Amino acid sequence: MSVPLLVADRLWVTTATADRVPPSTQPGDLRRAQAMPEWRAREFLAGRGLLRQLLATVRPALAGADLTADRRGKPGLRGHPGIGISVSHSQGALAAGVAVGRALGVDVQRPGAHVTPSFARRLLGDHAGRLAALPPARAAEEVAWVWTAQEACVKADGTGLAGRPWTIDVTPGARTGRWGTLRWIALRDHSALPLSCAFRTAPTLTKGER
Repeated sequence: MSVPLLVADRLWVTTATADRVPPSTQPGDLRRAQAMPEWRAREFLAGRGLLRQLLATVRPALAGADLTADRRGKPGLRGHPGIGISVSHSQGALAAGVAVGRALGVDVQRPGAHVTPSFARRLLGDHAGRLAALPPARAAEEVAWVWTAQEACVKADGTGLAGRPWTIDVTPGARTGRWGTLRWIALRDHSALPLSCAFRTAPTLTKGER
């Protein structure tokens, strides 16, 4: 999926791999990358580059805006509180999202070759037994789909790991669900890798960002 996908009203998600995205050259992004290990900086700048590509497509005037982070690390665009943004990366896989008038979280994961029963139980709770009949790689992929939905929710909520994403009830195989005031969608029909987004169900549009 390289063409932006319209997931909901004024909400777009796109994906790429780090080797196919020009890294961001925005001064603020470069400053943040300086404090990171080299491999992490490359992935970080590629993710920011993908986000800016998406902004250039759906909201061109914002493509060069400064990125900020609140005290919990949730990213935003300086001077544009009504624009929700999110970036995710996993071993070279990238995803970015932009939403007008609502909070947004996006998460992508490369599945492992297998998953331990204890980790599956931690994320799936009572649903973990549904993985018993699956081959190890398929079970690991399903756990990754569940995790992307859980992680997208706490990203949209702005709580991150403090929001205890593993406690969010996501049924294996599910394509959509709700967590509080958020709706999450697993983009199974559009992505070969586990990829989900979560967002507020009712957008609040400001005059300058409609």
